[in-house]
Amino acid sequence: MNEHKTNRRGDRKAAGAVEAGATLGGLLAEPRRRKILEWLQEEGSARVRDLSAAFEVSEATIRQDLERLEADGYVSREHGGAFLKTLPRQVETLSLQHLENMDKKRKIGVRAASLVGDGETIILDAGSTTTEVAHGLLQRRELTVITNALNIALILGAVPGFAVHMPGGQFKAPTLSLSGDKSVEYFRDILAGKLFLATAGVSLEAGLTYPSFADLQLKQAMIKAAQHVYLVADSTKINRTSFTRLGTLDVIHSFITDDAIRDEDAREFERRGIELIVAR
Repeated sequence: MNEHKTNRRGDRKAAGAVEAGATLGGLLAEPRRRKILEWLQEEGSARVRDLSAAFEVSEATIRQDLERLEADGYVSREHGGAFLKTLPRQVETLSLQHLENMDKKRKIGVRAASLVGDGETIILDAGSTTTEVAHGLLQRRELTVITNALNIALILGAVPGFAVHMPGGQFKAPTLSLSGDKSVEYFRDILAGKLFLATAGVSLEAGLTYPSFADLQLKQAMIKAAQHVYLVADSTKINRTSFTRLGTLDVIHSFITDDAIRDEDAREFERRGIELIVAR
């Protein structure tokens, strides 16, 4: 890694401290319900009191939101909260949410996998795009893969010569991943050459954003464990923001996306010192 990258890495450790996103108080009902659904698609369930505090509205308002989401077929309400209706089936079939734009994600997965050589040690974050990276690695030799994603561990765990490691922690059904304090501590002891990091949104202004608070510390620990951080995200996530903010774009070295990225966005990422890799 050259001197420029080394200096940026030192800077991003300080800049990448876990930060909450902008306040969500004052959101109109429909945008707020979309954010609540994103939260549930990430966490699987949520309590009324937690949603009330996060969105700065009354518990009665949150209950009305959950009633509407239930009527629309997305969630099932329970005492004090709600859970994602598709959750049992997702776990049974090892399927993920957010399977839109799969043609773009497959191209990104192939391009990202091409950057991994035999014998490397890498970290794969949980997510549908990083799952495509995993599929692209099946012909490599002697890889060491650290991942918090159960489905990725199953894809790569049976490949002869691969060593696949997972942290402990709490199972998150929608993302088929492990999370929590034990996972964070595990990655603090890891040294890897490359991290392939997922995101819900990548904004030139807000940085990297995610649907909930739960995984922010885990992703920060992954970033610190890797010498080179590749963000993998399709172009529909550019200039999109979600609920919580991980950090500015300085936390990544390279951005792998598809060829639908706008020219002005591509120039701006490169102007900020981020290597842009376009999958075609």
